[in-house]
Amino acid sequence: MQTTASPPVSGLLRRTRLRHFLRARREQITPEEVGLVNIERRRTPGLRREEVAALAGVGVSWYTWLEQGRDINVSEGIVNAVSNALRLGDAERTYFYRLAGHNPPQPTAGRRWDSEYARMNALVEGWSRNPAYITDRYGRIELASRSARSLFRIEARGDNCVLKFFTEASTREKYPEAEEVGRGLVAQFRAQSARFPEDREFGRIAERLSERSPRFAALWDCHEVVGPNRSRRKIALPQAGVRVFDRVEMSVPQSPESLLTLYIARPGVDSVARERDAVGCHAEAA
Repeated sequence: MQTTASPPVSGLLRRTRLRHFLRARREQITPEEVGLVNIERRRTPGLRREEVAALAGVGVSWYTWLEQGRDINVSEGIVNAVSNALRLGDAERTYFYRLAGHNPPQPTAGRRWDSEYARMNALVEGWSRNPAYITDRYGRIELASRSARSLFRIEARGDNCVLKFFTEASTREKYPEAEEVGRGLVAQFRAQSARFPEDREFGRIAERLSERSPRFAALWDCHEVVGPNRSRRKIALPQAGVRVFDRVEMSVPQSPESLLTLYIARPGVDSVARERDAVGCHAEAA
């Protein structure tokens, strides 16, 4: 009897992730959010598969196969239609495209630059004394500035940011908004795993972390994704109290797999100079 060769492991992993991701997103959307009248009590949360199929303009059987992770060809047009039906954000849409085997659509360069100009200008003007570090694809520190090593209690090389956050209470205590920070770390780690579908180390790290941290395990099962982001972050400084920083992430041209993260002190009640001095003094005391 003739047998069919097994598909590559990377394909199986991608489809497994796709299955969990689509189901999780579908279950988070209420009928009211997409304009459907919900007149009966539902046994399960979110939309039904046939409702997603109708919103995307595809057959119910076809969408069911897609969500089940079957080995089918998915066009970019279908990925876009399902993304719209599930109300996916930019990072989620990128993640979906990659799991479906397509390159994500690129944002308009002009619009991106217009929206980021002020932040990039602040980065250029205020980089010198602000904490900065570079991480590899897994979130491991490859290089950290002196102020970053002091502020975050990390080594110059080797510490894993995700692992450190979920396994060390002292690390989480630095963040007044620790729940939001943890959710973002897990969502970005999952998005990174889609960039490198053949790399099993992501799965091994997630498995080890799930065993050590119930909170990580719960967030990992949510299948949320975000991309490299620019956000506000509150950090508790021992000598200066809680300070607010703009956190900027960007790729490193010389090392495409690496990510540069910068923390830029935000002006508030105190001046920018005083906030920078607080970080600088803390670094010098270490």
